[in-house]
Amino acid sequence: MDLKTIKNKIPKELYNILEKEIKALRPAQTKAVEKGLLEGKNLLVCTPTASGKTLIAELAALKSILEGSGKAIYIVPLKALASEKFRDFKQRYGHLIKVALSIGDIDSADSYLVDYDLIITTSEKLDSLIRHHAPWLSLISTIIIDEIHLLNDPGRGPTLEILITILRQLLKKSQIIGLSATIGNPEELAEWLKAELVIDDWRPVKLQKGIYLNGEIEFE
Repeated sequence: MDLKTIKNKIPKELYNILEKEIKALRPAQTKAVEKGLLEGKNLLVCTPTASGKTLIAELAALKSILEGSGKAIYIVPLKALASEKFRDFKQRYGHLIKVALSIGDIDSADSYLVDYDLIITTSEKLDSLIRHHAPWLSLISTIIIDEIHLLNDPGRGPTLEILITILRQLLKKSQIIGLSATIGNPEELAEWLKAELVIDDWRPVKLQKGIYLNGEIEFE
């Protein structure tokens, strides 16, 4: 799908940034658009690493923010990943929106976040924000959950599952975008999220499997 196809569906400021970097959407991005990404539909995106999942999330978040629908929150499993996303988003969109990183004190409601548009946080921190009744939570219109397959993780899974359940109750009209490179039961998870399922196996570099022995690799 040519980027120009969605020119009239996204804010002009966002399109002006994207057209300098890309001419066409990748397969997963095209499928996401076709399944209602820009119409506020919930999506579960299961595609390989580097296939363009993050841009899917960015399209939903920036459209919501720039059109005045509400804030966006980007949930990741690790503080290091949160910091990385914060740097990337601030560099790319910092002149358009206010980007914040919230990964610190879990005994704070971080009331200052009411002044920010895109908030990157961890599931544990967001769980704490909810428990502290952060008033700005009601202003969220887009929820992005990166590495959503960690629902199956014995350590982080229960917290993430409860968090998603609470968010769905608190923010009934918000758009949910779940992202993962690998999900064992994508159909069931999509049904639970009431989301459209986007599955694609395209990757920028072909994945090859082989066996290394005595300095040589024999590919399948």
